[in-house]
Amino acid sequence: MIEGSSADLRSPQRQLIEWQMAHADLDALIDQACLAPLPLDELLLRRLKKRRLALRDHISKLRQLMEPKEPA
Repeated sequence: MIEGSSADLRSPQRQLIEWQMAHADLDALIDQACLAPLPLDELLLRRLKKRRLALRDHISKLRQLMEPKEPA
């Protein structure tokens, strides 16, 4: 096993990528559901959209934490 690899599994960069992938998956799922001939359950659709919004918020906060601090 490579030294430090367990720390890399939970690095902010990796977490950001995982959240971005989950957000993209939800985007695709919501788009497909809206275009489907039989509409998806409205409650389920709202839950998916809420989850997508929460992921977007997490992504935004993590990006802010990862940005280097500018000197005052």
